Amino acid sequence: MKKAGLAALVAIPVTVKDRISLYACFGMKKNSRNWDLEEIKFLNDSVKVLQSIFTKRMQKNSLAGSYAALEEVLNNVGSSIYVRDKENGRILFVNRSLRDEFPEELKQDKFSAIFESNIPKEQDSGILEIYREDRSCWYDLFYKNITWVDGSQVLMCSIYDVTEKKMYQRKIERQAYTDFLTGLNNRMCCEKDLARYIDTARTTGSEGAVLYMDLDDFKHINDSLGHQYGDILLKSIAQGIQKIPGISSLCYRMGGDEFVVIVPPEKFSATEEIVRNIRAVFDKPWILKEADYYCTMSMGIVHFPTEGAEVEDLIRKADIAMYEAKKTGKNRVAVYTDTIQSDSNKRLDMEKNMREAAVNDYQEFEVYYQPIINIQENNKCTGAEALIRWNSEKMGFMSPVDFIPLAEYLGLINPIGSHVLREACKACKDWNDRGHPEYKINVNLSVVQLLQADVVDIIAKTVKESGINPRNLTLEVTEGLAINDLRRMKKILGRIKKIGVRIALDDFGTGYSSLSHIRELPFDVIKVDQSFVKDLAEDAYSKSFIRMVSDLADAIGVSICVEGIETKKQYKVLEGMKVRMIQGYYFDKPMPQEEFEKKYVN
Repeated sequence: MKKAGLAALVAIPVTVKDRISLYACFGMKKNSRNWDLEEIKFLNDSVKVLQSIFTKRMQKNSLAGSYAALEEVLNNVGSSIYVRDKENGRILFVNRSLRDEFPEELKQDKFSAIFESNIPKEQDSGILEIYREDRSCWYDLFYKNITWVDGSQVLMCSIYDVTEKKMYQRKIERQAYTDFLTGLNNRMCCEKDLARYIDTARTTGSEGAVLYMDLDDFKHINDSLGHQYGDILLKSIAQGIQKIPGISSLCYRMGGDEFVVIVPPEKFSATEEIVRNIRAVFDKPWILKEADYYCTMSMGIVHFPTEGAEVEDLIRKADIAMYEAKKTGKNRVAVYTDTIQSDSNKRLDMEKNMREAAVNDYQEFEVYYQPIINIQENNKCTGAEALIRWNSEKMGFMSPVDFIPLAEYLGLINPIGSHVLREACKACKDWNDRGHPEYKINVNLSVVQLLQADVVDIIAKTVKESGINPRNLTLEVTEGLAINDLRRMKKILGRIKKIGVRIALDDFGTGYSSLSHIRELPFDVIKVDQSFVKDLAEDAYSKSFIRMVSDLADAIGVSICVEGIETKKQYKVLEGMKVRMIQGYYFDKPMPQEEFEKKYVN
């Protein structure tokens, strides 16, 4: 006090936020004095006023500092943020990102209408899609009730732009549900969509359909032209199906050469028209390697929910119906029934046993022989046609009509065909060595075999290993196969002829070949189909046709053989026409090698 020059002093502490922040001092310099109670009370009241002023000023400064700090933080977060007063709805704060992203909405005060009204009240977050600037935008929204810096209750909304993320997700989803090669929907998408359409059909009491397609002999294209041309064909077919009105989004590639079209309940009445339009896609040839190729398809149809309400079950049944269409001749349509299901069970058994037979070197597949007779030389046997039979250990004797389509479907027809070729060549060589050097053997080449890239090498190797004279082997090629790709067949058959093997045109008259085609291709034998023999004794057309073919054969220097002779009348007519070679049940049925040798070799 003395240093300060004070004679009397009263010091009263000033408390702010429960802490002594400073002291208010009252003093006298000249005279010392005693402060009475009233004076102390007055001074104390003055300090309280001062304390109140300090507190409010400090609170104001603190509030401003808090707001500034908060604004700095919110301006640097990665989202747009606004704060709204819950009582009066007034916007109290918007950060920099929101001002940049939504300037028009900010001017029009649309935040509440746009962002808050589209999210259920019981939720505090959600994804919102908004159409802005000619494009869809997605925003991830988060809501939080908080106490604002001034103590009021507010709603803070954070808005994250997730458009790029959403677009990327959609791209990934499209890729997950899209076939990479053709651009069609894939199997996963088919199963997802089919489940939805099944639910619709069950709920509304309506009906839909699954159309399951498999290309016929597609493997030949891959094997002969290469997979790149197979891919071109698949893409062309996909484009053709997709162009059919009303089904562009209902087409699926299941894998390989298999396609599905779903007919939803609202389009079910147009199922027949859709099937016709799909088949029309395959009526025109496809241009591959600068040549026309015809490709057909087999289709299976199953209705839902009448034939089932489970996705996998329906697809399986449609596949079963499709196989039925293949088995009955290909390029057909079959509708699933319980009878087909029964046949399918049999097919599964056949498939299992056929694969087991394949493991055992195809020994269950036996070669039967039907004699070919020269009726101008006292009905002399000149050899035989080799025909395959399947004597299954577990299923018994199987008809080729039943197992050949399955072998083609399983991709086993090539090794089975090679097995027949080997056995037939060995048998004929044995007959030649046993006193019948003139005997020849005829072996059928399927379309699958002939279109193998190494078919000529396989034939040459078999001829060499068996030791047979190549001129004693005749390979039979069906008319339709030979003419469908004339240029290519001419090349392949020419290479086979160089080995010394003879070529026969089988089933002549059932296809669409012309005389010029026959002249262009290197055939040694024309085999007339048995359909022209059935009414030969009475049908003038059949007689004229066979006579014409016989004259043609003489003119171009090839032989003729008529198949399917079953009666003496048919035999006599052909004998009178000077036809030389015939084949049929009138002389003998196909028989095991041992039986054939007893009758025609020994």
